[in-house]
Amino acid sequence: MWQYILKRLLLMIPTLFGVALLVFLLLRVAPGDIVELKYAGSGTFAPKEALDRKRAQLGLDKPVAQQFVSWISGFVRFDFGQSMWTGQPITQEIRVRLELSLELAVMATLVAMLLAVPLGTLAALKQDTWVDYGVRIFSIAGLAMPSFWLGIVIILAFLILFKWLPPLTFTSFWVDPRANLTQLIWPALAVGYRYSAMATRMTRSAVLEVLHDDYVRTARAKGLGEAVVLLKHALRNALLPIVTVIGLEFAFLIGGLVVTEQVFNLNGIGMLFVESVTHRDYTMTQALVLLVSFVFIFMNFVVDLLYAWLDPRIRYR
Repeated sequence: MWQYILKRLLLMIPTLFGVALLVFLLLRVAPGDIVELKYAGSGTFAPKEALDRKRAQLGLDKPVAQQFVSWISGFVRFDFGQSMWTGQPITQEIRVRLELSLELAVMATLVAMLLAVPLGTLAALKQDTWVDYGVRIFSIAGLAMPSFWLGIVIILAFLILFKWLPPLTFTSFWVDPRANLTQLIWPALAVGYRYSAMATRMTRSAVLEVLHDDYVRTARAKGLGEAVVLLKHALRNALLPIVTVIGLEFAFLIGGLVVTEQVFNLNGIGMLFVESVTHRDYTMTQALVLLVSFVFIFMNFVVDLLYAWLDPRIRYR
């Protein structure tokens, strides 16, 4: 098992290197120039000499291969450099926003799990009854409603009914937990409901499939209680596809909530991603792509380890 873990950790290195090389080349091929965008935003005319000096200052006048080697060597030392647009250290820019995005992703995942697993299991146990139909309508509605639209509805409902709006300025959990949760609970509910809809349907299908397996019928034939059969034998094996969906969705939430963040005025990783791409900020975009890629790779690794814990038949050699 430890050899498998070490092997998977080592395989992350060439994967991240491939992602770094690909995003570096694609950004250089894409049209646009950050230097011209900077001067255009300031509304001043800049001669060619000024543009060339700025490119030299940013290191864009060097050969592409040399730029890549310089950037990747800094990445190996965990030095992502400075943002080409703001001039601030990239680690500082990301650290401020990562706390928000990570907390929102964790809260939305908890909301999704608390909704999906019980409702999906209940729908499977009460198959083709009014309970099952109600849960299916609940999940289909979640799939049909985008999280940002649900967020707008939540804000309007609080404004019209209670004359109250969630705080618009992000407060760290470590500074004021109450203000932090007051702001993030609503986007977490909006995203978590949308997130739980797919997981609920997956849970229902997985539990239905497991309940018809031979080992479940054997457990019932031995006289075990229905709760023991469900929790110890059926649900544990049914969780395998559910864990996969939850793990991948959690990784997506880190950088994929651009519109939802705009609705709730949250300046997270998603917003930073859009701003860096719009400004042609090469260094910031590269760092963000690597961050999101690492989260996806690491979550896949965690899901594989959970497989072995949930299903004793799985043994990694």
